[in-house]
Amino acid sequence: MQVLVRDNNVDQALRVLKKKLQREGVFREMKTRRAYEKPSEKRAREKGEAVRRARKAARKLAQREGLAPGARAKR
Repeated sequence: MQVLVRDNNVDQALRVLKKKLQREGVFREMKTRRAYEKPSEKRAREKGEAVRRARKAARKLAQREGLAPGARAKR
């Protein structure tokens, strides 16, 4: 991963780096690896994440189809 520093603006480069790391999921990965997670807990967590993703996808599809109220476009 590479971030360019323009005009000696290190603060802006740091912000860009943090945003890239957040998007890649590095911070979440570090948080999960901080402590040992039992295999049963890992399975339960991953199953919950999968359920959440499936519900979100179904909700987005229903909104696109017009079956569920969704975010309205600004006028």
